[in-house]
Amino acid sequence: MKKEIQQLVDKGEMLPLMEEFYTIQGEGFHKGTAAYFIRVGGCDVGCHWCDVKESWNANLHPPTLITNIVENAKKHSDTIVITGGEPLTWDMTPLTTQLKAEGLQVHIETSGAYKLTGIWDWICLSPKKMKLPTKEVYDNAHELKVIIYNKDDFRFAEEQAEKVNNDCILYLQPEWSKRDKVVPEIVDYVMKNPKWKVSLQTHKYLNIP
Repeated sequence: MKKEIQQLVDKGEMLPLMEEFYTIQGEGFHKGTAAYFIRVGGCDVGCHWCDVKESWNANLHPPTLITNIVENAKKHSDTIVITGGEPLTWDMTPLTTQLKAEGLQVHIETSGAYKLTGIWDWICLSPKKMKLPTKEVYDNAHELKVIIYNKDDFRFAEEQAEKVNNDCILYLQPEWSKRDKVVPEIVDYVMKNPKWKVSLQTHKYLNIP
């Protein structure tokens, strides 16, 4: 990467853009609502069940000026979701500042593993065992979404619930490839522990991106 471009990426004025698309939010608190998704490349958290592993290597995705990203986003929706990869790999303040200047609602989906940058109307924290969130993300998260792959993930979920703020909404979501096995376990767990809610990847059931 050219030095000048790398400097812009380091400052958050360019980002490795993997894809951007207008769709229906499929998960968590805002499921069923229209949103414009901006998927940023780059992630070293390394979840073995990640369904977007092609996002991990930032070098595969072209550095894109955030002014261009914002121009596209504002044409489609009032709600913008920044996802990845792990978006907090990069400085999110320049991008979110421009999006907010356009009067847009700005959400993030993050593992919380890096410094919290950016201006957010909604923070969806999906923590991973391999790289735990920072205290700042725990303190500011609006929803906690723990992916359930096996029984130990229920223990992990309770550990994470102890660390988030009192207003944070708690979700358990089945890992897609294990859904037939873990959905009954999640349903049973939520009925016994009603502070939790069930989150499903409804966009996959609807067969939309």
